[in-house]
Amino acid sequence: MLDDQTFVDAHVHVPHLDTLAPAWIEWAREFGADGILKGVWDSTGAPVPAQLDHLFAAEGVDAALLFCEYSPRATGAQRFDDLLPLVDHNPERFRPVANVNPHLHFPIARELVRQLDHGAAALKLHPVHGGFRCDDRELYPAYQVLAEREVPLVVHCGTSSFPGSRNELADPEYLLPVVRDFPTLNVVLAHGGRGWWYDTAAFMALANPTVWIELSGLPPKRLPDYYSNFELSRLAQKWIFGTDWPGVPGVAANAAAVAGLGFDERTQAGILGGNAMAIYHGLDHLVGLEGR
Repeated sequence: MLDDQTFVDAHVHVPHLDTLAPAWIEWAREFGADGILKGVWDSTGAPVPAQLDHLFAAEGVDAALLFCEYSPRATGAQRFDDLLPLVDHNPERFRPVANVNPHLHFPIARELVRQLDHGAAALKLHPVHGGFRCDDRELYPAYQVLAEREVPLVVHCGTSSFPGSRNELADPEYLLPVVRDFPTLNVVLAHGGRGWWYDTAAFMALANPTVWIELSGLPPKRLPDYYSNFELSRLAQKWIFGTDWPGVPGVAANAAAVAGLGFDERTQAGILGGNAMAIYHGLDHLVGLEGR
């Protein structure tokens, strides 16, 4: 809990370090808390479940969504199955998020179903690191599975500084056919259009009830500037809190900064946990947590 509100971090990376490109390690060291790689990962590069659980408990996080990523041209191959020991340690706090890459997974729906059957809370696509457009019809069987299972789609919609990134593929506009063709599918724009697509992401979120903005990688104090062309109190009702941990100094500190923007209690509760609970699969156990 954070200030008696259910608290969800919807964007967390905990890969095995030996699966990563060197740039990822440098990123975590530059933007994360001092010593974070030694505090959570062991000498072999494997994350220690008890250490991770302790850290997120200390930050007040009720649930953290753990990402994987199959992007060998950019950050590496962060395997889905490496997340499962962390989830097994505390399935109430940790939920895995699926990832597929159309260049690597054939047929794509089969691999998605496998990961969903392990309890994935969502499917994350990373077109910038993976090198594909999200309106590619090859991805439509995966979208159909998500729609049928009522599991959301999360898409990296923002620039990336990692070598091998193809930032032109981050444009949220590529998701317009997906939103149209799968009207019941919730689509989460991770990083909220970071770079030069803030207006596009905001317009899409306000114009479509199934489109959401996830705040990972965005300094909270800059949010009013990024979305200055929109009524912030209205747009914030479509926000989902996420940090891109370990690339932040602290999870609770980021949440406190969001709370400091002065939204009403209902909007703040939605940002910090309520919207995620309504969208992501497998968070039903958090419902009513405030009253316990």
